[in-house]
Amino acid sequence: MKNKILSDSDDYLLENEPYYIETGDEISIFKAAYEAKLPVMLKGPTGCGKTRFVEHMAWRLKRPLVTVACHEDLFASDMLGRYLLKNDETVWNDGPLTRAVRMGAICYLDEIVEARKDTTVVIHPLSDDRRTLAIDKKGEIIHAHPDFLLVISYNPGYQSVLKDLKQSTRQRFVSLDFNYPEAEKEAEIVSREGNIQMETALRLVSLAGKIRNIREHGLTEGASTRLLIYAARLIGNDIPVHDACRSAICLPLTDDMKLQETLNELIDDIF
Repeated sequence: MKNKILSDSDDYLLENEPYYIETGDEISIFKAAYEAKLPVMLKGPTGCGKTRFVEHMAWRLKRPLVTVACHEDLFASDMLGRYLLKNDETVWNDGPLTRAVRMGAICYLDEIVEARKDTTVVIHPLSDDRRTLAIDKKGEIIHAHPDFLLVISYNPGYQSVLKDLKQSTRQRFVSLDFNYPEAEKEAEIVSREGNIQMETALRLVSLAGKIRNIREHGLTEGASTRLLIYAARLIGNDIPVHDACRSAICLPLTDDMKLQETLNELIDDIF
């Protein structure tokens, strides 16, 4: 069984270094939390680099990474595992969280507030000194591998009464606050990831800055770094700048025609 787990962990190792530019002391804090076996919570807007950061840290720490994209139909059994019928036998199949606990992976629960409340409860024993996972269907208590680390993320901008992280969950984690990088660093990211000239990347970042400043006029989210990279890649594939910005930035952000007109005017001003 041990050799099987080791073999499985290889499937979750990242071979190449994910590109990431540090914006503060997040790398040193994450490493310290990993060494101290403290679970980590990442807070920040959509597309600001939270997932890339976790990938980078998994590569840096040489640990397998198991990622779960949380959603409202995510049941506890989806994370823990279930019995399946195989060759006329009922066989237990570990879910992603259980696999991570056994192999000593970093388990990343992306957008944790999107998951069902009864699903988030199963992580509580993993996020304190117990570091255990209960598989009720098997009557098994798993003690986490010494290298296991639990990481969750969420977007505070989407918080509501129905979608908020309870204090009983929040206070189990070391927290890192993420935001969009400063302009020069963000342009460097967009230039490299989008494979475009720095001058164009700086203009895209300038556009994003103006869009982020008009959030109070109806936009629920500002233009993310991810969307800027998408626009850059379209531009790099010979799509005119205005069309690239409209398709990759403006249309994904809103369906409101008046806001679309405002965003198009911003594109004209900058380009």
